[in-house]
Amino acid sequence: MTEQKGQLAPANGKLGILLPGMGAVATTLIAGVLAVRKGGGQPIGSLTQMGKLHTAAGNQKIKDFVPLADLENIEFGGWDVYEDNVYQAAVKAAVLDEKLLQSVRPELEAMVPMKAAFDPHYVKNLDGTHVKTYTTKLDLAEQVIADIRNFKAERGCERLVMVWCGSTEIYHESGELHRTLAGFEEGLRTNAANIAPSMVYAYAALKEGVPFVNGAPNLTVDVPALLELAATTQTPVAGKDFKTGQTLMKTIVAPGLSARALGVKGWFSTNILGNRDGLVLDDPDNFKTKEVSKLSVLDSVFHPEENPELYGDMYHKVRINYYPPAGDNKESWDNIDIFGWLGYQMQIKINFLCRDSILAAPLVLDLALFIDLAKRAGMSGIQEWLSFYLKSPQTDANIRPEHDIFKQLVNLHNTLRLLMNEPPVEAATEEEYQDGPAV
Repeated sequence: MTEQKGQLAPANGKLGILLPGMGAVATTLIAGVLAVRKGGGQPIGSLTQMGKLHTAAGNQKIKDFVPLADLENIEFGGWDVYEDNVYQAAVKAAVLDEKLLQSVRPELEAMVPMKAAFDPHYVKNLDGTHVKTYTTKLDLAEQVIADIRNFKAERGCERLVMVWCGSTEIYHESGELHRTLAGFEEGLRTNAANIAPSMVYAYAALKEGVPFVNGAPNLTVDVPALLELAATTQTPVAGKDFKTGQTLMKTIVAPGLSARALGVKGWFSTNILGNRDGLVLDDPDNFKTKEVSKLSVLDSVFHPEENPELYGDMYHKVRINYYPPAGDNKESWDNIDIFGWLGYQMQIKINFLCRDSILAAPLVLDLALFIDLAKRAGMSGIQEWLSFYLKSPQTDANIRPEHDIFKQLVNLHNTLRLLMNEPPVEAATEEEYQDGPAV
């Protein structure tokens, strides 16, 4: 649960953004920020850079309302299972055009990933060649901690955050050793099989008081042991799974159907994707992790247990297919069988030709800047207000996750207002309408 103590500290000095997994998403983010710095593009899709909210002073850009780290004061670093520098990785990812990459090539070539904490059991379709050797998982975690400290010192950073941009790990559930920090640390010492690499990174970050965001559907920081550590070090966490393509559309369309009290008989979703993420998800064990994340969305918007006449018999199916020619240009199809007045049936078809990393990169930037803001505000634990960015929002055990993107945005804006000592709003304020009600 989010806790807040003390005053909001200024964003002085450099912010280091550490990225486990420097593939398509991470390299698109890094190259994009460097290009924006040089005036070679606009940070479209980033609320921290382009978004506005209504304040006592009128509609303001979010970055003018709250003290966020400036793009000029960001240092990037990270780990990857392949040794390619960021320029080489970006070329292989084939997301950004060569002209843009050439404009920032020297800076990208200077960034070389650190060796990754890797376990092939959790990502069977990747053959990592740039990985750490270790005796125990505690030794592995201590190596990651050393990387964090060295990066901070070498880059002269005042503060750090970590955002998981690595692959989806195989599905596994929380067990006994995840219940307490003492049990988890004993598992690290004994090389427990159900401590995944993402948990090693999260443990290392939280031990150092570094905020951690889980951008994949992995079981990572959403276990009692690591939440106990976050509370001990007073560190904010958030997760999980970046909300980019098909799920983004669901959280936009489903609230509209619910608002109009239209029924849904079925929602069939399928995707083709050809990047590294698609390769990893081609393994059934990894896909199950993603499937659980994607399937959770509709029930939490429609609440079929409360609206059985409209959604009680809804059939929801999700598929992801690895198709190398698509590369990072993911295509998703949705067939939605709905019904209206007197039960008459209708259909909605959505064909979203999106670019996965183009949608994900601004989310990583926003999550990094906002969770740094949370840390400077003395907030710790799960940051529910960042659910806006995530497919399977992590919440406190007694809080039902909210998937309606419009309600999520109100929650995010209200948190920012509270941080700046302004009252929250329930929804759109009267001033935001062209013609308010007569007084």
